[in-house]
Amino acid sequence: MLKNYFHKGKTEAGVDEAGRGCYAGPVFAAAVILPQGFFHPLLNDSKKLTHQQRMLLKPIIEKESVSYAVASITNEEIDALNILQASFKAMHQAINKLAVVPQFLLIDGNRFRSYPNIPHQCIIKGDGLYASIAAASILAKTYRDEYMNTLHWEFPQYGWNSNKGYGTEAHRNAIKEIGLCKYHRKSYNITPAQIKML
Repeated sequence: MLKNYFHKGKTEAGVDEAGRGCYAGPVFAAAVILPQGFFHPLLNDSKKLTHQQRMLLKPIIEKESVSYAVASITNEEIDALNILQASFKAMHQAINKLAVVPQFLLIDGNRFRSYPNIPHQCIIKGDGLYASIAAASILAKTYRDEYMNTLHWEFPQYGWNSNKGYGTEAHRNAIKEIGLCKYHRKSYNITPAQIKML
């Protein structure tokens, strides 16, 4: 069972990102403040859920949360900043957009760039331990998946409607055949000779 809080009585926001390891598209981050005692039997790390379960939980999280926000950083910014700093920036932007200012941040993972005036705790695999981080992981994942579905129609050759920009065999083969497009992360060195660009 997921934990509801790190500090009892404090307004805590769970924060997580999606898409760090992808070859293409933005990195997304979400911040979620859940009400004390929130429980849903399906709530878990988004990676442990099916697409259908994530889509079922998404509107529940949006409706029941005290506040939630989602932000993204483009592939161009990822190339300029590096993926770690871009992930931190997306997380900060999501926190900025919360309608309620949290007193404490629960960050999935082992590294974070401190947010001004709000203390935080990094928690490795926190999306499988804390309800608010799990909720953030679901929103970041579902929002990113929906965005990659829209990009798919512009460049259907890469199969982003199914691989969401991750380096699957089909995606890698498409890159070999037709090269990179404007949504690929060029800093990832995902093709040996980057001579083609759509």
